Amino acid sequence: MTTVALDTGVGPLLRSWRQQRRISQLELALRADSSARHISFIETGRSRPSEEMILRLADQLDIPVRERNALLVVAGYAPRYAETALDDPAMGALRDGMEQLLQGYDPYPALVVDGTYTVVAANRGIAMLLEGVADHLLAPPLNAMRLTLHPQGLAPRIRNLRAWRADLLAQMERQIALVRSAELRELYEEVAAYPMPEATDGQDEPTGPPSALSFALPLVIEYRGRVLSFVSSIATFNTPMDVTVAELAIETFLPADQETASYLRSLAS
Repeated sequence: MTTVALDTGVGPLLRSWRQQRRISQLELALRADSSARHISFIETGRSRPSEEMILRLADQLDIPVRERNALLVVAGYAPRYAETALDDPAMGALRDGMEQLLQGYDPYPALVVDGTYTVVAANRGIAMLLEGVADHLLAPPLNAMRLTLHPQGLAPRIRNLRAWRADLLAQMERQIALVRSAELRELYEEVAAYPMPEATDGQDEPTGPPSALSFALPLVIEYRGRVLSFVSSIATFNTPMDVTVAELAIETFLPADQETASYLRSLAS
């Protein structure tokens, strides 16, 4: 996913991250227990930062784990963080934990995606919502953004599609700014170009009692003649030491009203 050119100096890259975070050299120096002069020398290439200094600055700039590896390589050091495939035996405990979490959340929908929104695990609640989605969108690897926004995906059944689509695209824009991924940028350009399905005309307003919709933007979706309403929660792993783990996100959908909760429980009973 990383798009950093290896012939770019570590100093300019760190300066770019600092400017993106809107932090001055002095502020960064104070945070990293250094001096503004030393930060300036690093950014201009007059001083080669140590491995420890790169990691310290990366921590203060909240640079993603994958990008930290890229900075270390550009500076002539070995990558610090492994990138272990999710199906590796070493990831067994992680996979088991995620599976227990997803199954425990049934009958409410829940899934796990990687850094490009590829679905790596999902429960029966998600499978339920995918009824009627075009077969080509269900062919592995499944992509959560394509499934949601494609005119042959969930989009025609989402009652507040304009608002939900805008929120998802904004989420992707924030992620692109953070990780600078060409693959993620290509996905964004693809899904942003999808036309709005005609089925949503005149249906683009939230439904349900105001109390259910006031605390978060809901996903309001039709399912078998019913209108279900969910609010989404996204969780990531704290202090990840592996690139794969750092890019995983667990998204759960909580019923936004009692009618949705009751209906889903009735399906599970």
